[in-house]
Amino acid sequence: MKRTLAFGGLVATAGLLAAGLAAPAQAAGDVASTPLAANKIAAQNIVAFWSAENAANLIQATPYNVETQVSAKHVSTGGPAADSKPGVVPAIGDEKKAAAKSKNVNLPKTTGKVFFKGADGQPHWCSATSVQSGYKNLVATAGHCVYDTESNKATMDYWVFVPGYYQGKTPWGIYVGKQAYTHYDFDVYEDGDRDYAFVTVYNGLKFPAGGFKDFKGMSRDERKQYAGFQQVDKATYDAYVAADTSKGRHGKGYYEDKDENGNTVYYVWKFADAGRLGDNVGGQGLAYNQKIGKPVFVFGYPSGAHPDGNQAFSGKTLKWSYGKTFAATAPAIKGEELQGVKSSFTGEGSLGSAWLLNYNNGRRVGYLNGVTIAVADRDGNKRIDTSLSPYFDGETYGVYNAAKNNWSGSIA
Repeated sequence: MKRTLAFGGLVATAGLLAAGLAAPAQAAGDVASTPLAANKIAAQNIVAFWSAENAANLIQATPYNVETQVSAKHVSTGGPAADSKPGVVPAIGDEKKAAAKSKNVNLPKTTGKVFFKGADGQPHWCSATSVQSGYKNLVATAGHCVYDTESNKATMDYWVFVPGYYQGKTPWGIYVGKQAYTHYDFDVYEDGDRDYAFVTVYNGLKFPAGGFKDFKGMSRDERKQYAGFQQVDKATYDAYVAADTSKGRHGKGYYEDKDENGNTVYYVWKFADAGRLGDNVGGQGLAYNQKIGKPVFVFGYPSGAHPDGNQAFSGKTLKWSYGKTFAATAPAIKGEELQGVKSSFTGEGSLGSAWLLNYNNGRRVGYLNGVTIAVADRDGNKRIDTSLSPYFDGETYGVYNAAKNNWSGSIA
């Protein structure tokens, strides 16, 4: 077992469920939980890595493409089945409102990209979305956009969520992952039926005005005037060095210098608190044990080419597709109880895309009912035509329930 298990009864909170819906059945011990950034200083160093040199690592990150496309012959109709009564958790701001069908598509603010270092040591990204939670601090994405199935060494490094990301811009700040929650069967067996994750995030951090710069090439007076760094005592500086898992490579959140008298002075990145994720962008609701065959909107950042070489998506902007879910299996990714939807989203970048049921155009919220974990070309014309997701059931709700009421707080 790679990671610790969170035990105990996972009981639905009545205030978050639609009236008259029973709590889903689930087994105790189904939830695996792992810290991503254990303290404030470690989290600030992570933001410094992504924000250094005017967000160079964010801009240069490439879409994650591990376990992305499955062969059409390995995608067949199958049988996810509800394990108890259907249920929903309302979206933030939608707790007392009925969902309605939308005629036009206004893109949700909740969706963005998660960035991390992969097993290859390079920066990558997936799609993800903010979801309802007790402290408005929860993100949902594919499990293998959090847990490193390539090297099997636990979680990805330097994990952050950036809602509304566009070419280095972080309009609502950068949100560092604090704690990751997934199903035990994915954590241990990489079961495709449980390939989802819920991650608590700290309050967002904003970049200093004018962006970040390196001290190199700047005069001492320029360094003093620049708002990107603040001077600290040696104890604080040493704590930053100890928390820096980059081992002194590009993106450090601290800097050592000399003053006019030759004395050593210490600097660390200076950030402003952007507030809680859900307060800034809202959060989608959650639906589980829903009937197969309902229409969903899929929101994500597809990138990469179709098998025929056509580069249909750049991954730079948020896209959407729409269709009815159908039952599917994909043994190649250990998926026996999946759901599929017709979609031209190519796999790179679209991993973790949000499947939203009953999406309301005016409020831009609905119910998260799946996350993309793979894509396929089912008709053999060398064009991606299908996205796949785990079927969200009572065990999904159990993982969500374990994650939804965990405080994270500010790291500014």
